[in-house]
Amino acid sequence: MSDAVTGLIERIRHRTARVGIIGLGYVGLPLARAFARTGFRVLGFDIDPVKVARLNAGQSYIKQIPDATVAGMREKGFEATDRFDRLGEPDAILICVPTPLTDAREPDLTYVVNSAHAVAAQLRAGQLVVLESTTYPTTTRDVVLPILERTGLAPGREFLLAFSPEREDPGNATFSVNNIPKVVGGLDRGSADAACALYSAVVPQVVRVSAPEIAEACKILENTYRAVNIALVNELKVLYDRMGIDVWEVIDAAKTKPFGFQAFYPGPGLGGHCIPVDPFYLTWIARKYGLNTRFIELAGEVNTGMPGFVIGKVADALNEAGMAVKGSKVAILGMAYKKDVDDPRESPSFELMDLLLKKGAQVSYNDPHIPTLPRMRHWPHLGTMTSTPLTTDYLAAQDCVLIATDHTSYDYDWIVQTSRLVVDTRNVTRNVKNGREKVVRA
Repeated sequence: MSDAVTGLIERIRHRTARVGIIGLGYVGLPLARAFARTGFRVLGFDIDPVKVARLNAGQSYIKQIPDATVAGMREKGFEATDRFDRLGEPDAILICVPTPLTDAREPDLTYVVNSAHAVAAQLRAGQLVVLESTTYPTTTRDVVLPILERTGLAPGREFLLAFSPEREDPGNATFSVNNIPKVVGGLDRGSADAACALYSAVVPQVVRVSAPEIAEACKILENTYRAVNIALVNELKVLYDRMGIDVWEVIDAAKTKPFGFQAFYPGPGLGGHCIPVDPFYLTWIARKYGLNTRFIELAGEVNTGMPGFVIGKVADALNEAGMAVKGSKVAILGMAYKKDVDDPRESPSFELMDLLLKKGAQVSYNDPHIPTLPRMRHWPHLGTMTSTPLTTDYLAAQDCVLIATDHTSYDYDWIVQTSRLVVDTRNVTRNVKNGREKVVRA
């Protein structure tokens, strides 16, 4: 074991190592909280000066992390900065930046590459660099490593490199960074030793694997598994709808089997940063190896078609009521990608809104967690809309209310009773009795 590795591990054990985190979003900020809570000084990096200023003022911009938590982190030495020339200060640097898709559904590693260049510009002997951003297998070795090697420092001896996939689940009150096992794959033995020592300080279990590629493939497998199974129930939803069979009741019946079945549920489309994106990273790298992942690509095709199916159901429901989509007032309830979070990333609600607007509908929305729509990469023209207060007059004035996100704060009995027509994509009106004839499930 090199002196660099030994020295870093000793600093980690004594909590004198400083941790740097690039990207202070839904992954990076909870990670910063976990390290700050266990006694590490944390320096967070973000390109958004507004975020940096708010964090340094003890204010949060993520619902699941209250202001008091950020204030407590500040008291323990947490600092945010947009000065990437300070990357030489931390002993360990964790990269938690987005890995989106291009318009051609190919991996966009711009944020990862830019972060690696920023680290390389300040890299010094004894530092550990860990990539946490979800990506295709070989990214750490083939993309990040060459950038860091251009510094002239030797990997495994002078600097250390590993991959450890984030497993953050926004809004999950049961599982967070501090109680989810952490998979770690180091470039070499010393890198793995240092990365495992670091994460062991904040998580209950570190799962050490033999290489970064194993850790990268592990995360892709986890999310592809979910995407494929969601696609299966989405496809069955379309089929059973045509057959007049209630897919939700079918799933409820199937999940009574105590083995061999895990319940997945249909919806208006996939959302969140991981599940709609990660499988396409795998299909892209597969093509580089001369293989077509037809099963995964078919799942992606099914899931991306769900918003269109939902809008078809809206159109049919309005037609039954003697109205066309064009000119109709449609309210979308929920712009977050899942219930009770303020995370709009890859939310199908944006596509639902876009499709309705293209058909000439007058569209508004309500979301208690998203008062103003953020400027989304693929939907920049929707970024000026604000949430309309959910009142009796507002609902009564709509030709159709489309439930896209099943927030628990919504009173669904009242919503159905007050609205003229409700299209429910989440089966949240299943127990509503009064006004049931106004509900169409999609």
